Amino acid sequence: MTSPMLHAIRGASTCSVDTPEEITVVTQELIVAMLTRNDLHHDDVVSVLFTTTPDLTSMFPAASARGVGFGDVPLMCASEIAVPGAMARVVRIMMHVYSSRARSEIHHVYLRHAQSLRDDLPE
Repeated sequence: MTSPMLHAIRGASTCSVDTPEEITVVTQELIVAMLTRNDLHHDDVVSVLFTTTPDLTSMFPAASARGVGFGDVPLMCASEIAVPGAMARVVRIMMHVYSSRARSEIHHVYLRHAQSLRDDLPE
């Protein structure tokens, strides 16, 4: 078995509205999907960086992550730059994890309308 290596896993999803409830649902859904698709567990996670587009201001995604047990994981939120024409209401995640998978076996996760951001990636 290969020794675990540090990997960064990307994910993104979209909110239909800017409410704390919607940001919570979207963030938690994305975290769970990232863990599930990569066969990861809580203790594999080193840290998580969240970003949101400038139109999502009602809640920090990190606060939502605590609802799926990430209260002891270092979490940070930031705002994406406001690029004209960019997709609206997007929550992005970069999750740093230890995994025995090869980099080519890591599954980045794009849900809802965010799938079009990286349509070059396999499902």
